[in-house]
Amino acid sequence: MTSEYPTFTPRRATWRFMGLHPLRLIALGFGSGLSPVAPGTAGTLAGWALFLLIARYAAPSPLGWAAILAAGFLVGWWACTHTARAMAVSDPSAVVWDEIIAFWIILAVAMPVGLVGQLILFGLFRLFDAVKRGPVGWADALFKPKRGALPGWPQGFGIIFDDLVAAACTLVVWGLLLLVLPPPVMHALGIDHPFRIFQAGC
Repeated sequence: MTSEYPTFTPRRATWRFMGLHPLRLIALGFGSGLSPVAPGTAGTLAGWALFLLIARYAAPSPLGWAAILAAGFLVGWWACTHTARAMAVSDPSAVVWDEIIAFWIILAVAMPVGLVGQLILFGLFRLFDAVKRGPVGWADALFKPKRGALPGWPQGFGIIFDDLVAAACTLVVWGLLLLVLPPPVMHALGIDHPFRIFQAGC
C-alpha cells in the first residue's frame, strides 16, 4: 500500500497531484495556485471572486461570515498541512488557501466598499504578503520545520499565520486611511461614513 507521504524528496504541484485528494484542491485554491506566474496573486484573485460570489448568492449575515471564516481557517489549516507534507515543502508557493482566507477576512471586515476600495485593499494585502517585512516577516519565519523533518501541523498553521498578519496590517492601514480621507474620496471608494469599517459587522 502506497503511503500518502511517500518521500522526503520535494514534489511539484500539478493538476494530477491536486486531483489525487480533495484537501489539495482546497490548498491549491481550486487550481489558482498552479499559475506559473505569481501564484499568490492568482490565489488572492480567486479568493476575491469567491467572496463576491458567496456574498451575492448566499448573502451571509455577519454571524454567517464568522462561521464561514472559522470553518475556512480550520479546514484550510488541515488542507495546507496535508498538502505541504505531501509535497515535502514547508511553505509551497502553490498553496494559496492562506491568501484566500486572509483576503476573505479583509473583505468581510471592510465591506461594503466599492471596486476602487477593493482594489486598494487587494494592493495593500499583496504588498504586505509579498514584501514580508516587519510583523509579516516575523510570522513567516516562526514555524519553519527542523532540518530533515516533513512539515506538520505547526507548519500548516504557519502557512496561514503570516497571511493573517498581512491581513491585519492591511486592515490597520485601511482604517487609518478611512480616518484621514476627505468625503469626496470616501464617496469614490464607495463608503459613506469614515467609521463604516467598524459598523459593517454591527
